[in-house]
Amino acid sequence: MFSKPAAPQPQKSWPERFEALAREAKNPLLKRFYKSGCVSADTPLSKVPMIAIDFETTGLDPTQHSIVSVGMVPFTLKSIELAEAHHWIVRPRQPLSQASIEVHGITHSDIDHAPDIEDILPTMFKLMNGRIAVVHFRAIEREFLDVALQYRFGEGITFPVIDTMAIEAHLHPDRRPTRWQQFFGKKPVSIRLADSRIRYRLPHYPSHNALVDALATAELLQAQILHHFSPETPIGDLWL
Repeated sequence: MFSKPAAPQPQKSWPERFEALAREAKNPLLKRFYKSGCVSADTPLSKVPMIAIDFETTGLDPTQHSIVSVGMVPFTLKSIELAEAHHWIVRPRQPLSQASIEVHGITHSDIDHAPDIEDILPTMFKLMNGRIAVVHFRAIEREFLDVALQYRFGEGITFPVIDTMAIEAHLHPDRRPTRWQQFFGKKPVSIRLADSRIRYRLPHYPSHNALVDALATAELLQAQILHHFSPETPIGDLWL
């Protein structure tokens, strides 16, 4: 086991923020979400209920693009609750682009009769309440959900995440070799989900299916904790 790395910019005040947001939220789903609470920063990872979340989207800008599919997998460090996993294709506000279809394979016929994300929010929040979200690249899931809720409810959302990509970035600060290092054969280190999994000898899964990527993210975090941290690591050392 490697020595424990320093934390990547932890945020310590989430429980207090949830208490304040529970008082301020107007939408019942959001109020219930915040009232469900947030574990304290000193809670060991072994005692934290988590949920891996992945979105496929029509692009990368949450103000210009939309969610087109959602994958959610509840888990802990010891087990992955596949029986409680969920996957939805949802109807985006903007038309699908050919570029996005080529990435995730979701076509116009797939979304013709798909629900709006608002229709699945009660189930999504039921899964999220009381759990810590785990994602691979927090600029997608947290930002896209915030914009989607602002558009539908007039108020957004914030919540702590453990970002497995941020952990990999922290573990590989010199992942982009200089020209001199490249001359001597040093290769860049990819922190993409599939490439990160290879470093832990996790099995290959096809990319860009929201459910599969959520599962892949849950497994990656379990491996990261096993190799670089400890089940007793406080969650406040990792959440953002």
